[in-house]
Amino acid sequence: MTSSDIAKSQIRYARLAGLMYLLVDAAYLTFALVANRFRVPGDFAETAHRIAGSELLYRIGLSSGLVASVCIVFLAMGLYVAVKPRDNDLALLALVFRLLEATFVAGQAILGFVFLKLYVGADSPNAFDGRQLSMLVTFHSTADSVAFNSFAIFFGVGSTLFFYLFFKSSYIPKLLSGLGLLGSVLVPIVCLGSLMWPQHAKLLQLGWAPIGLAEIMVGLWLLFNGLNLQVSTPARLLPT
Repeated sequence: MTSSDIAKSQIRYARLAGLMYLLVDAAYLTFALVANRFRVPGDFAETAHRIAGSELLYRIGLSSGLVASVCIVFLAMGLYVAVKPRDNDLALLALVFRLLEATFVAGQAILGFVFLKLYVGADSPNAFDGRQLSMLVTFHSTADSVAFNSFAIFFGVGSTLFFYLFFKSSYIPKLLSGLGLLGSVLVPIVCLGSLMWPQHAKLLQLGWAPIGLAEIMVGLWLLFNGLNLQVSTPARLLPT
């Protein structure tokens, strides 16, 4: 493969990654907002009532989580191809972490569908007493929170590595890659803090703001501008 072919492939996959950044953010935000709107921790009756009133919307929200998971796979692949000429080993490691993230996101959505049967099942109120139902709803919310903070740690590591390679390569403006790098480093700190001090979880969520802004800006940049390949790439890293 010639240098020209490699460059064209990098740009194509970078544009794919740009589109996937935007789709992942939109899909997962839909998933999270729907879950927060419908579920009431510790209150089975209210949660079931809300879901029964808009079951289709709730299913769309859960499905958005699965869509986000698939888009993360394409995003990871696009980023990997875009930056692997700079450092193939680090790019591959970043790819693995983002794929693990996609697995957690899919599991979070699947868990939602499993509990959906409990909420809409006609026999659920008769199969468990009120205390047990409340405990099940609380368990669902807790499991969902743990899954979120767990996948976000894998996301943070993978995103840090990809933005580090963007920063070192100058394929995109350093202001954008620097913001992405800072935001990515904050994510594992925020999530570990939420797991250790759950009472401060809402305040700690503000730490997601930098990476949220960075992903939108970088996504738009990659989609419309591609990569700046007028930079030196170590020849030993180029495939033959």
